[in-house]
Amino acid sequence: MSGSPARVYVARLAGLPVYDPNGDQVGKVRDVVVTLRQDTQPPRVLGLVVEVFTRRRIFLPMTRVTSIEVGHVITTGLLNMRRFEQRATEVLVLGELLDRTVTIRETGASAVVFDLAMEQWRTRDWMLSKVAVTEGAKRFRRRGQSHVLDWADVSGFAQTEHGQGATHMLAAFDTMKPADLAGVLHELSPKRRKEIASALNDERLADVLEELPEDDQVEILAGLDTERAADVLEEMSPDDAADLIAELPTDTAERLLTLMEPDEAEDVRRLLTYEERTAGGLMTSEPVILPADATVADALAHVRNAELSPALAAMIYVCRPPLETPTGRFIGIGHIQRLLREPPSALVSGVLDTDLDGLRPDDGLQAVSKYLATYNLVAAPVLDDEGRLLGAVTVDDVLDHLLPDDWRGSAPQEGDAHAR
Repeated sequence: MSGSPARVYVARLAGLPVYDPNGDQVGKVRDVVVTLRQDTQPPRVLGLVVEVFTRRRIFLPMTRVTSIEVGHVITTGLLNMRRFEQRATEVLVLGELLDRTVTIRETGASAVVFDLAMEQWRTRDWMLSKVAVTEGAKRFRRRGQSHVLDWADVSGFAQTEHGQGATHMLAAFDTMKPADLAGVLHELSPKRRKEIASALNDERLADVLEELPEDDQVEILAGLDTERAADVLEEMSPDDAADLIAELPTDTAERLLTLMEPDEAEDVRRLLTYEERTAGGLMTSEPVILPADATVADALAHVRNAELSPALAAMIYVCRPPLETPTGRFIGIGHIQRLLREPPSALVSGVLDTDLDGLRPDDGLQAVSKYLATYNLVAAPVLDDEGRLLGAVTVDDVLDHLLPDDWRGSAPQEGDAHAR
């Protein structure tokens, strides 16, 4: 394989761009697929799991990889676009082998795997030849001793390990967006998903849960202790938390709501009173709300919040006090595109769109979709009969309900099996 180094460490491949011979990017590396062999023989590397731009994960055989350079991978340009499905005899290196506890044969000592290296042999086959491990637990803030050993020098990969860590696996995917990390978790076994969820902090886990299919959300939440599950729900946006709680048994849902902070639980309880496929069931209760005397500078400062989705950041809602939903009387909306053209010192009340009546909480999904399409909006206010703002519906939440229930985890219907 021309241009490839003699040894490639797998953790460094995570997220690398994959190019065709013309230099066009076709995707990113998400994992390496190997098959374990008997005795001490190194595993054979079958290929790479590559995420293409449709967020579909496909299998790229090593025979179609022409070069692995620092910072990118080059292929022959021939890709099978069928969705990758892991076979029973296959192992994902990043997803399943990192953080494994193994035994060093010579000394009998336990060690934790933090990377593995693959090499191309004279037969042109790629093999998983080296194992990088840390031996010894951390004490007094000192790291254990690191070694790079031959595959034959360690044992324990064939056994199932309960309570496997996820520190090094998550380090390899540290820069991933929540939606991409959710895609990685979805492809793993329930055991491994539970272990990775345990290693994520509450905020990161909440962001990832919001991007997973409902079945995965419920499974992961059920694997957490009750107090931590409540903490994670508090970190989720109220509408996503309400959707997840609605999928749980009634007694479990009530126990979690009781453990949540009262203000957070109140928002979720209120959203749970609405039917799922209505404006009330779709809305978030935490849009950007400002008083009438706020300036354009105030508005722009609020929408700079990195935690806001693009749809929520596209619009501000001006209301009479109180400014928490349900608010005082709703005055109008401010489009950020319009505000950007105004002096920072100008009052937002002078550039509001006051002609929109807003949605009602019992408006159905079709009515919500028509409203957004009619007025070319990515978000819309939801008002009660007294003209108070209850929340805002965003186009991404509408799409979630217009698409099939399992769209996050499903492949296209045609060519769903992956053949090789």
